[in-house]
Amino acid sequence: MTQTNAVSRRGVIAGGAAGLATAAAGPIAHAQSPGTSPGAPMSAPPTETVSLTINGKAETLTLDTRVTLLDALREHLKLTGSKKGCDHGQCGACTVLVNGRRINSCLTLAVMHEGDKVTTIEGLGSPEQLHPMQAAFVKHDGYQCGYCTPGQICSAVAVLDEIGAGIPSHVTDDLTGEAKFSEMEVRERMSGNICRCGAYSNIFEAIQEVAGEQA
Repeated sequence: MTQTNAVSRRGVIAGGAAGLATAAAGPIAHAQSPGTSPGAPMSAPPTETVSLTINGKAETLTLDTRVTLLDALREHLKLTGSKKGCDHGQCGACTVLVNGRRINSCLTLAVMHEGDKVTTIEGLGSPEQLHPMQAAFVKHDGYQCGYCTPGQICSAVAVLDEIGAGIPSHVTDDLTGEAKFSEMEVRERMSGNICRCGAYSNIFEAIQEVAGEQA
């Protein structure tokens, strides 16, 4: 009696998978550069030394040229107050002050700031001696979850400086044409800082109080 070889479904699947793996190995092996082993390490990324003044302290860092200012602050200097939100410059959680002007630190490379003076939320005040804007945010509950708060405060400090310096805006006095302090003006200038908890009215009250103290 002749014995018939039975082929199971599992065997067919296993055989098919093995065949595909063998077929794919050919092109991959052929694509490898001659003399290069599959496990060869990649060359080290380029680095550059940058010197900055962070919160009044001189810092010199050797960084991968692709490192953002935000990651340099958080990962290399452990200044984690500035938050990484969207990482696309759309939420404002990473706002810091560079030479007195606010920027989104996730959108700029650290090596671009040689010699610059950077102020983060840690540099504005301390728990023992709060910056007036920090104190106003606490007083008026200008935060809920708190994630956006460092960026909001840094931006708010810069907004009052901008208005005081007469930097052009979309809201001006009808008679003089000069920038004026109003809720609409502040909301326009703060529009790049998103609060997903919706504490905007409280944030305005905090800014308004500090503006009154500075007047």
